[in-house]
Amino acid sequence: MKILQWAIDRLIPYARNARKIPQAAVDKVAASLTEFGWQQPIVVDSERVVVAGHVRLLAAKQLGLEKVPVHVAADLTPGQIKAFRLMDNRSHQESGWDMELLGPEIAELQALNVDVALAGFDAAEIAEFLDSAGPDDGKPPDEFKQYDESIPTAHECPKCGYTWSGAAAPKPEAPPAGEAAA
Repeated sequence: MKILQWAIDRLIPYARNARKIPQAAVDKVAASLTEFGWQQPIVVDSERVVVAGHVRLLAAKQLGLEKVPVHVAADLTPGQIKAFRLMDNRSHQESGWDMELLGPEIAELQALNVDVALAGFDAAEIAEFLDSAGPDDGKPPDEFKQYDESIPTAHECPKCGYTWSGAAAPKPEAPPAGEAAA
């Protein structure tokens, strides 16, 4: 992949970009560019129209940058360009966060004295993640109740909706000491 440095005014934002870009996203990317520098170029087609990286372009303009890293996707057809432009935005919607892993990641950032806001989360989200990253000592929380296996439970198959209930099979009683089981 060849990455070039272009004057920012050479890039042409795609006029029909279907992705709405809130100012909060631009601000977060601008903070990221300030802290981490450019780690990902803006992708343009052979006509200099942005394919991927509209938020990075807006953030660079907000920061008053004169040059930006660019990759020209010259090997893609016009149809592939359109499809890639949509896929690049759509693919982000397909993923979510594993909360059991995110909390400890945020906690580790704090322990490293990194400004956790640079990860792109607001203060309320960070507090929630840190709450979920409580100590993992292998013990259940104090409010956790232990239940006997003989308590009947109801179940439903998430795929077909079949329902059933039941309890664990009763455990056979041990024979008195000195007697053999039949």
